[in-house]
Amino acid sequence: MQNNVLILDFGSQYTQLIARRVRELNIYCEIHPYNNLPKNISDFKAVILSGSPFSVRGEDAPHPDLSEIRGKKPLLAVCYGAQYLAHFSGGQVAPSDTREYGRANLSFIEKGEQFFENIEKNSQVWMSHSDTIKKLPDNALRLASTSDVKNAAYRIKEEETYAIQFHPEVYHSTDGKQLLENFLIKIADIQPDWTPNSFVDSTVAELKEKIGNDKVVLGLSGGVDSTVAAVLLHKAIGENLHCIFVNNGLLRKNEFSAVLKQYEGMGLNVKGVDASARFLKALAGESDPERKRKIIGNIFIEVFDDEAHQIEDAKWLGQGTIYPDVIESISVNGPSATIKSHHNVGGLPDFMKLQVVEPLRMLFKDEVRRVGASMELDPELLGRHPFPGPGLAIRILGDITPEKVAVLQEVDAIFINGLKEDGLYDKVWQAGAILLPVQSVGVMGDERTYENCVALRAVESTDGMTADWVNLPYEFLQKTSNAIINRVKGVNRVVYDISSKPPATIEWE
Repeated sequence: MQNNVLILDFGSQYTQLIARRVRELNIYCEIHPYNNLPKNISDFKAVILSGSPFSVRGEDAPHPDLSEIRGKKPLLAVCYGAQYLAHFSGGQVAPSDTREYGRANLSFIEKGEQFFENIEKNSQVWMSHSDTIKKLPDNALRLASTSDVKNAAYRIKEEETYAIQFHPEVYHSTDGKQLLENFLIKIADIQPDWTPNSFVDSTVAELKEKIGNDKVVLGLSGGVDSTVAAVLLHKAIGENLHCIFVNNGLLRKNEFSAVLKQYEGMGLNVKGVDASARFLKALAGESDPERKRKIIGNIFIEVFDDEAHQIEDAKWLGQGTIYPDVIESISVNGPSATIKSHHNVGGLPDFMKLQVVEPLRMLFKDEVRRVGASMELDPELLGRHPFPGPGLAIRILGDITPEKVAVLQEVDAIFINGLKEDGLYDKVWQAGAILLPVQSVGVMGDERTYENCVALRAVESTDGMTADWVNLPYEFLQKTSNAIINRVKGVNRVVYDISSKPPATIEWE
C-alpha cells in the first residue's frame, strides 16, 4: 500500500491549503471531488474530508459515498466533514448561537489522546462555520472544546475516525501542522518519504516507461514550470526531447536572446522561433482581453504545430501544467467560472495528433522550485517571477501596437532591473508594469506634455491563488518613477497598484 492521502473536496476555499500542509510533512496527497471518488481507493492509506460552504442541513448538502472509507481507513473530517459525520450518525447539527468565525482557543483537551499529543490547552485554532454540532453521536467521544464550541473535536469509538470543527490547515491554527502530523504519521502510520529527490526518481522512471523511444516536443517559455518539466523529460528520454521557444513579440526586453543563451548550458535541445511579426499582425486592433488571449493561444498552436511537423515521428507534447491548474479544471461544481482562459488546460485542437505528457501536474509551484533545486538548476532561473503566457499583451490595456510594446518593454526593464539592483527581486512573487489607456497632462522643462500613464505592480504570494501587494520602499518607488519618466519617451506619469487578490487579480486583464 502506498503512503498516499486522499482529500475529498466539498468546495471549501481551504481545500488546497490542506493538501499543501500534508505535502509539507513529506506525505503525498491528492484532491478529488467528493462526488467523483478515485477508482483505486485501496491506493490511499488515509482520507481527509474538507470543509464546505454548504450546510449539512440543506437540501443541496454534499453526500459522499464513504462505504469504502469509514471504519476501513483512518479518516479525518474537517469542519463540514465533522458536521456531516455527526449529523448523519445520530448527532445533532444546528445554527450556531454565537459567531463562530476567526480565532479561538482550546479551553479543554481530553487527556491521553494521541490525536492531541504535543498540543497544549489554550492552543489557538481558526473557526469558519455558521452551523455547530450541538450533540455528538452516541458512539463518539469529545476530544476538545473552545469557550464557544463545546464539540470542537471528537472521535468515533472503535474506529480511526476523527473530526474537528476548526481548520488545522490555516496558519492561524498554531498547532495545525502538529495535529495533521499526529493523525497522518502516528495514527495512520504513514511514512513521510515523499521528497523532491523521490519525486524525481519516480517521475523519471514513469516517463521512461510511458514514452519509451518516442519523441516529445515541448514548448519552453523560459519560466520555472516549463524548464523543470524539460529537465525531467531530458533525464528520462535524452535527445528524444525537442524544445521550442517561441518569440511572440510580447516578451520582456531582450528576453528571447537571453533565455536562449541561458538554455545553452543545460544540455537541452532548444530551437528558437521568432514569430513576433505573425503575432502582432493578428493582434492589430484587438482590445478585448479574452479575445487577445485566444488569438495568442491560437497563433501559438499554429506556430508550434508547424515546428512539430519538422520533427519526424514526434508523438508527445510536453507541458508544464501544475496542480492548481488541474484542481481548477476538476472542481466540485465542474470547471470554475472563467475568470480568464488558462493556456495549459483544456486539451489540444484535433489537428494536433500528439498525446500530452505533464510531468509536473501533481505539484504546487513551490514544490516545482524544490524539485528544480534538487536537480541543481540555476537558482536564478528557479527564482524567476511567473510571467503570463500571453506576455505583455495583457499588460497593455486596449489595442496592441509595436510602439506600445516597445514602450512597455522599456518601462518593465527599468522596474525589474531596479528590483534586482536594490535586492528586492527575491522578496517579490511577481512584478510587472501595465500600460494604461490613459493620457494625462504633465510638464517637462517648460513644455506641457500629454502622454501615457503606467502602473507598477508587485505582489507577494506562495502559489498565486491569493496575493498581497508588496510594500516597496518609497525611496525605491521614487527612484523608479523618475527613471521611467526621464528615460521612456511617451510616459509622464507612474502609479503603484496596491490591490490584493482577491478581490483584484494579479494581472489587470
